[in-house]
Amino acid sequence: MTLLSDTRTTDLTALRRDLDGTLHVQGEAGYAELVASWNLAVDMAPRAVVSATTADDVAATVRFAGRHGLQVGVQATGHGAVASLAGDILISTKQLDEVTVHAEGWARIGAGVKWAQVLEPAHKMGFAPLNGSTSDVGVVGYLTGGGVGPMARTYGLASDTARAFEVVTGDGELRRVTAEQHPDLFFALRGGKGSLGIVTAVEIDLVPLTHFYGGALFYDGTRTAEVAALWNRWCADLPTSITTSLAVLQLPPLPGIPEPIAGKQVVSVRVLSTTDPLETEELLAPLRAIAPTVLDSVGLHPYPAVDLVHTDPVDPMPVIEQTVLLTELPYAALEQVVLRATSGSPQVLTEIRQLGGAYAVAPEQPDAFDHRDARFSVFMAGIAGIPGTVEHGEAMIAALQPWAHQGMWPNFFSARDSRSAATAYRPATLARLRATAAAYDPSGVLTMGAAIRG
Repeated sequence: MTLLSDTRTTDLTALRRDLDGTLHVQGEAGYAELVASWNLAVDMAPRAVVSATTADDVAATVRFAGRHGLQVGVQATGHGAVASLAGDILISTKQLDEVTVHAEGWARIGAGVKWAQVLEPAHKMGFAPLNGSTSDVGVVGYLTGGGVGPMARTYGLASDTARAFEVVTGDGELRRVTAEQHPDLFFALRGGKGSLGIVTAVEIDLVPLTHFYGGALFYDGTRTAEVAALWNRWCADLPTSITTSLAVLQLPPLPGIPEPIAGKQVVSVRVLSTTDPLETEELLAPLRAIAPTVLDSVGLHPYPAVDLVHTDPVDPMPVIEQTVLLTELPYAALEQVVLRATSGSPQVLTEIRQLGGAYAVAPEQPDAFDHRDARFSVFMAGIAGIPGTVEHGEAMIAALQPWAHQGMWPNFFSARDSRSAATAYRPATLARLRATAAAYDPSGVLTMGAAIRG
């Protein structure tokens, strides 16, 4: 495959003519806006970016790249942006913005759509999607990486709800993929994180849910150790109708951040329950009694208010993310997390998420999402440029190695080379992905496929 530095002389005029959308090269108006990612720490710098308005635009771009020995990357919101995967031509799917919710409980969603655009129309029909911890992330990128959301213990992964994909594979063909049509691709697109094609639309099942009981309990950071210890014991007997996480937060005093937690270290217990509110309140009683809260959003909410649970920031920022999965969370492991998250930590967020329940149940149709046997995840988000952030995360992960699972979620650890691919996928899954990549992308046009190939 030709390197980017060797592609500057390739004439893009023919590709421009074939597009309903637009093509922008470096230096042209519109280029910077289209290549910008949510993570401001990542500099996407392809030679050109195509703003696709149809699936045919995506297919035309992939075919053009294949003819000229170029590589193609893809981006919608840029939450999971990786600079090395931009390729020679980056396809922006932002304008593929179809959202159609059906009364039977399923939805068709374009590749440029964020979960926030699905919540209200689904709610009006009595349903909810298995969205991410923030509704600001893109549906397709989140779903193809598995998608472990705020109802994961109750309903499983977002990818478990996929019923069909429309995808342009590396050979430039637009295919409809289901469990019956191209089952090898159906396997790969659920957990394979875009390595086997550029999804232009997805069809997903929704769950019959209009309200949830939950939100977040915030405590002063000085109470982190005791709150965390109680939360860990509390998790042991939780029904699968409750999904929960614990987070140590150090949010800057910015507009939109509530005054009680802005600029302070706090510990938050996040809860989403799909069961009876009174039953949930009884379960929450020990957590309410352990210490006074500085902020409490737990209550009965319409499902479109689901962002209250995790309160993730939505404004673009330069972020460094580091993560590790755990096979268990004994007190010794919890102690390491608490100590490192509260003693001079540079991280904006340190989160422990409980797994299990429906998360651990493999779907009827096999998929490429491995590591359902992990019991907890630890995730850290820091601001790029703050000294010691990377080193702090590495030290946390090293301290947790006695309890570490050997795999990583594709959404938090995108496969960008053979080493990371081997961490994101078990050997049998990786072998299956490689065989599928060879069949549908024989020339190695897709940047994500290069990592799978090794």
